[in-house]
Amino acid sequence: MTQATRIYKHSAAGTDWAALMLGAGLGLTLALQATTLRSGDFKDFYSVVVTVSRLAALVGTYLSIVGIFLVARIPVVERGVGHDRLVTWHRKLGPWSLYLIGAHVFLIVLGFAGQDQIPLYKEMWQFLTTYDWMWFALAGFVLMVQAGVTSYKKARAKMSYETWWLVHILTYAAVAASFMHQIVNGSMFIDHPLNKAYWITLYISMALAIGYWRFWVPIWRSLKVNLRVEKVVVEGPGVVSVIMKGRNLDRLAAQGGQFFGWRFIARGHALMSHPYSLSAAPTKNHLRITVKDLGDHSRSLAFLKPGTRVFVEGPYGAFTAGRSTSPHVVLVGGGVGITPVRALMDEFNGGAQIDVIFRASREEDLVLKGEMDYLANNSGGSIRIHYLVGPRKNHPMDARSLKALVPTFADSDIYICGPEPLVSAVRKAAEDLGVPKNRFHDEAFAFHSE
Repeated sequence: MTQATRIYKHSAAGTDWAALMLGAGLGLTLALQATTLRSGDFKDFYSVVVTVSRLAALVGTYLSIVGIFLVARIPVVERGVGHDRLVTWHRKLGPWSLYLIGAHVFLIVLGFAGQDQIPLYKEMWQFLTTYDWMWFALAGFVLMVQAGVTSYKKARAKMSYETWWLVHILTYAAVAASFMHQIVNGSMFIDHPLNKAYWITLYISMALAIGYWRFWVPIWRSLKVNLRVEKVVVEGPGVVSVIMKGRNLDRLAAQGGQFFGWRFIARGHALMSHPYSLSAAPTKNHLRITVKDLGDHSRSLAFLKPGTRVFVEGPYGAFTAGRSTSPHVVLVGGGVGITPVRALMDEFNGGAQIDVIFRASREEDLVLKGEMDYLANNSGGSIRIHYLVGPRKNHPMDARSLKALVPTFADSDIYICGPEPLVSAVRKAAEDLGVPKNRFHDEAFAFHSE
C-alpha cells in the first residue's frame, strides 16, 4: 500500500468517525427537547410555534458550536478529516446555524405575543426586561448576524482580511453571550440537571478546545522553536519574501505546499495572524513565505526588521506531495499562487516527472522565476516549466489547450493554486479529460483562518 493510499484511507475513516460523532451529538441535542415535552406544548397554534422555536434554537446553537469545533485546529480531527474539508463544513454549517437561530428569535416572540395577545414589539420588550440574560442573548444574535453577513463571498471580497477577521472572531463572543439565557430560561434545562450538565459540558469543551489548540499550543510551540525574521528580500514589484530562522523547525512537521497562520510581533502585526503559504520546502532552521502587496498587512511586511519574533499556528492544508498517486505531476500556479507550487517543486524534485504551468498577466508577475529555472536546469530533465504570460484569451485553460501543452495531463496528479476563475477552469478541464477527483488537488485564494 502506497503512502498516498494510506492517507486517503485514513482520511475516509476520519470523515466517517467525525460524521458519527456529529450525528450522536445532534441526537443527544434533539433528545433534550424530546424528553421534556409536555401536552401543553401542543395545545394550540401558538404553543406549537413556541415549541418549534425552541427546537430551532437547540439545533442552531448545536450547529454553531460544532462549527467552532471544526476550526479549533484539533490535531486528531485535522489529520483524520483534513483542514480543507473542515473549513468547507464550517462554512456550510454557518448559514444554517444563523437561519435556525434567526427563526427561533422570530418564532418565540410570535408565539408568546399570540398567547398574550399583544403586538410583537411589546412582546420583544417584555422578553428583554422580564427574563434574565436576554440583553446578552440579543447582543449575541446581532454579533452572529454580523459574522454571517461578512462570510458571504461578495461581502468578503469587498473588505480587508483584517476587517473580516475581527468581525468573524466575534462569533466566539456571540456563542458565549447566548449561553446563560438558555440555561436559566430554557424549559429543557430548568429542573433537568442531566440536560443542563450535557449543555454546559458542550460549551466548556468548546472553550477548552479553542483556548488550548488555537492559543496555548501555537504560543508554546513558537517559543520552543524561537522563530525570528532573518531578512526580507524584494522579489519583484510589490512582492517580498520573508525568511525566518529558528531551531529544530522539523518539530513543526511542515511540508512544502502547506500554510501557517503568521503573527509577527511588530507594530500593526501582533493583533492577528495571517495565512501565508510556504514558498520553499522547510528546513531544520529556516522557513520562507513570499507575499504580494494585496493590502495594508502584506504591504507592511517589507518593513519587518531582522530579529522580529514570529508566532506560528499550523501547519495546515492538504496541498502536499504525499497525496500524489501518479509518477507524473502537473503543478499549476496563478500569479502569487505560485508560492506553494514553488515549495512543492522542492518536495517532488527527483521523485516524479513534473510539468509546471505558471500563469501570469505580465512578465514582472513571474515571481521566483530565477529559482524555478535553476531547479529545472538542474533536474536532469524531470522538471519542465511553461510560462503563460498575457491576457486570458491568449492562454485558454481548457482541456484541449492543457492536453496540447502537457500530453500526459490526463494521467497526472494535478495541483493548482491561484484565483478562483483559474482553479475552476483547470478543474473543468481535468473533469473533461477524465482525471479522477482524488488526483485533483487545489488551493484557491481565500481567507484560510476562521
